[in-house]
Amino acid sequence: MSILNKVFHTPYNTAPFSKIKTEDFLPAFKTAIEKAKLEINAIVNNSEHPTFKNTIETLDYSGEELSRISSIFFNLNSAETNDAIQKIAQEVSPLLSEFSNDITLNQDLFKRVKTVYNSKSKLELTTEQSTLLDKKYKGFSRNGANLTETEKEKLRNIDKELSQLKLKFGEHILAETNKFEMLLTKESEVSGLPEGAKEAAKQLAESKGKIGWLITLDYPSYIPFMTYADNRKLRRKLSKAFGSKGFKNDDLDNQAIVLKIANLRFQRAQLLGYRTHAHFVLEERMAETPEQVNSFLKALLEKAKPAAKKEFKKLEDFAKDLDQIDQLQKWDSAYYSKKLKQKLFSLDDEQLKPYFKLENVIDGAFTVAEKLFGLRFEEVDAIDKYHNDVLTYKVVNSSNNLVSIFYADFFPRAGKRNGAWMTSYKSQKIENGVNERPHVSIVCNFTKPTKSKPSLLTFNEVTTLFHEFGHALHGMLANTTYPSLSGTNVYWDFVELPSQILENWCYEEETLKLFATHYETGEVIPMELIEKIKASATFNEGMQTLRQLSFGLLDMAWHSVDPSQIKDVKAYEVLAFGETNLYPDVAENCMSTAFAHIFQGGYSSGYYSYKWAEVLDADAFEYFKEEGIFNKTVADKFKTYVLSQGGTQNPMTLYKKFRGQEPKPEALLRRAGLLK
Repeated sequence: MSILNKVFHTPYNTAPFSKIKTEDFLPAFKTAIEKAKLEINAIVNNSEHPTFKNTIETLDYSGEELSRISSIFFNLNSAETNDAIQKIAQEVSPLLSEFSNDITLNQDLFKRVKTVYNSKSKLELTTEQSTLLDKKYKGFSRNGANLTETEKEKLRNIDKELSQLKLKFGEHILAETNKFEMLLTKESEVSGLPEGAKEAAKQLAESKGKIGWLITLDYPSYIPFMTYADNRKLRRKLSKAFGSKGFKNDDLDNQAIVLKIANLRFQRAQLLGYRTHAHFVLEERMAETPEQVNSFLKALLEKAKPAAKKEFKKLEDFAKDLDQIDQLQKWDSAYYSKKLKQKLFSLDDEQLKPYFKLENVIDGAFTVAEKLFGLRFEEVDAIDKYHNDVLTYKVVNSSNNLVSIFYADFFPRAGKRNGAWMTSYKSQKIENGVNERPHVSIVCNFTKPTKSKPSLLTFNEVTTLFHEFGHALHGMLANTTYPSLSGTNVYWDFVELPSQILENWCYEEETLKLFATHYETGEVIPMELIEKIKASATFNEGMQTLRQLSFGLLDMAWHSVDPSQIKDVKAYEVLAFGETNLYPDVAENCMSTAFAHIFQGGYSSGYYSYKWAEVLDADAFEYFKEEGIFNKTVADKFKTYVLSQGGTQNPMTLYKKFRGQEPKPEALLRRAGLLK
């Protein structure tokens, strides 16, 4: 039996990474699936009348071993993958899809669930129990329990194929990212790049036995080059390489995969009685319908577009005056925005970076969590890691009780996908009177320390760290009975509230003075720089908003229609972007073929939720500002009604308990400087 199928005799029951071999996973999955099936059979074959306890509750606690193995494996597949892991992922995903269908399409199990559901009015259930019962019933009805046997078989095949296609989509993007390298050998080619970025590029070249500066599509390499490199031709080359991932008509092309995923999702929704995939997804969201999402996005578009057009014209004029640029292109955006921002606010990321040493920013996030929620983070060495870069912490409360185990993984590497995310290795739940505490992780891609400098973050990276840490707090402070309602298991358009609200603290003098000190001199960030950060916070906000809205509209364009007549991915995307376009289209580029959020991750029909949650977070932070950003009463209410409650109640109910009212969009428009 694999080590993964045994009890982990490790500190705090953490994953024994160093003892797990890649070849352990497949047999471990198969064993865990068989065990989980036995647990399901025990529920089905129970001779007692179905009750909440022997059916609904037992079902939620079942499959724990499989859940843990899945979380370990798929987190590694994102943060520390290799060919062998990717091959196993392709084998395992259909098995998991099939097992999931075995549950939701099990007629006898559904009968028991339905019996309990139909007697709901007679049961004396807590709010959490009532929510769980609704969720379990819908889990069946929304996933085919009412279908005929032929239809169920069709659903199984669709789900199996979707799981493999999503994996293949992600593998192609990772392979494209790793494949591209731009080796520069002349000093003139790296003109404009900050010393830190040049040093990192040189070090990367050396590590691969090359002489010069190596630029890649990993964010810590790509973003500084696009922002600072004076050589416009090289910016164009890099931008086109980044924008053409999955769009080269080669063996890593994702166009057919995108069309197949969109069509399978539509067929699945139709099979289940929904008009489109978006109608299916949004039934379980605060926004409720595609019509409501589209009107939400269009209303914001109406407010943002005039501002965006003015900002774009200003940027165009600036580039023309400075460098005689006749037509502003996408590869000019970050470069001239940075120069204009410098001119308007005398502020540059390179000025700020010395004050944002990674270790200090981490300490800053921890201090904010302590001041708001009474948490303390103690670094521990006794916990196994999957890579040497990973930092491990024990999180305790003011009574010194364990709250969570916390993993943090900050630097890019070949086996790690781009971007930043929060995840979990072990869920929180209360079973048999024991409150099992969660194991939470955040993963980012920041610049590694060089020979002469520590890891220094841009201000944007500082807000990214706080964002993911906000998600982590949502996971850490979970305090629910049932695992499927715990932590970040909430409506998708509510899940970004804890992450996005925490970004607000990065702009506050009271916060910055806690951790923003110069890495060489120890000097606290000067007041004048804090003022500039705040003054520049709404710089090009109209253009930024338009960009976010364009992603949400593209997502809805793929998922709120019948996609069977779409033959050309690029042409369809151009159509979807019509209302939000500022820059000329780049024929060689396509966003859909690398839009991992919606075609690989869980954001299909949900990308709008970033903006939706911004309305929530701006409104919520106004409450903190009114009472004081470290006000204990407000922080306790946020912890009690938002962070600890998970998905136990409707999110709007929870929000109103915290805020005393529904969120008002004016707070977001005020913050963005879009309210006249």
